[in-house]
Amino acid sequence: MNKYVKYGLIAVLALGAMWAAAYFIKTNSKSAITYETQNPFTGNIERKTVATGKVVPEDEIEIKPQISGIIDKIFMVEGDPVKAGDLIAVIRVVPNEQALNQSQGRVKSAEIALNTIKLEFDRNKVLHDKGVISDQEFNNQQRQYEQAIQELDNARADYRIIRLGSAGGSTSANTNIRATVNGTILEIPVEEGDQVIQSNNFNDGTTIATIADLGKMIFEGQVDEGEVGKLQIGMPLEISLGAMEDQKFGAKLRFIAPKGVEEAGAVQFKIEGEVEVNDSILIRAGYSANASLTLEKKDSIMVIPEALLQFDRETDKPYVEVSTGEQQFERRDIEIGISDGVNVEIVSGLTKEDKVKVWNKTEPIKKGEDEEAGG
Repeated sequence: MNKYVKYGLIAVLALGAMWAAAYFIKTNSKSAITYETQNPFTGNIERKTVATGKVVPEDEIEIKPQISGIIDKIFMVEGDPVKAGDLIAVIRVVPNEQALNQSQGRVKSAEIALNTIKLEFDRNKVLHDKGVISDQEFNNQQRQYEQAIQELDNARADYRIIRLGSAGGSTSANTNIRATVNGTILEIPVEEGDQVIQSNNFNDGTTIATIADLGKMIFEGQVDEGEVGKLQIGMPLEISLGAMEDQKFGAKLRFIAPKGVEEAGAVQFKIEGEVEVNDSILIRAGYSANASLTLEKKDSIMVIPEALLQFDRETDKPYVEVSTGEQQFERRDIEIGISDGVNVEIVSGLTKEDKVKVWNKTEPIKKGEDEEAGG
């Protein structure tokens, strides 16, 4: 083989090897990462918490019967506005047979006693008119006669109450169930024909209707024990309702429970707030709601985005990287204050002239590289 041909072949192979090496390096090398920087700036930070709960009327009044019986007629429906004294329902009395018999026996006994005393009274009246008996003796006889009349009236009234539920006019009848306050009927848990029990010392009785003033609403919610210590009576709340996403209502905190309740391993404290209700908006009882409370607020402080922070793996203390030259950075330990989840307060360690490194997000793996790795 001619030596020139031999040398040419070697040169071609060397050039090919160099080209392959360059191509390999080019295709497998990554370009240098360029980091942007950001200066601390002045801002305001509010640290808030959200309490979940519901909106309910301040007072709910349960209307209960004063006599047992069966619902004969209901005149209202849920949602109707009512005023104190409005008739809601009427009860038909189903008397107790034993009590009815005893009452009838008392009436008959009172009638017999009255007839006996009347005969005695009439006889003594004639004698008194003739001057046979004294005025004192006649007066005693007259008093016994009047007492017998009163006893018969009482016995008859008791009999009517047991049999009909009322001793007299329908306006005062125990069978008439009337509203005791102004408001809106929230619930009527009974139907016509249902049997009801009267309210007494041993039984709450059957609820005929529930009435509340929907113009006086309160928020009932819960907060975590880690935040309840920062709450104060009278602090403002911002109420948002699940059923009215575009509406916000003001409120004032009026109650913080002195005792917490453990739920799912965390201690929760009940809170209440008076909701400022707009008369033009109907808020229904039981709406789910969230209350936003400002726990801490600072204005005109130096802040940076919380995403710029890093934390030491051993000490868990925060630090950032500050630019010292063209794409050159050094670690700077800092002290931070409150955060709202987006920005964080810088207490010390930085100035507004410092350029803080912005950490790049992890770039997604390209489709070709992913398939190659999978293969």
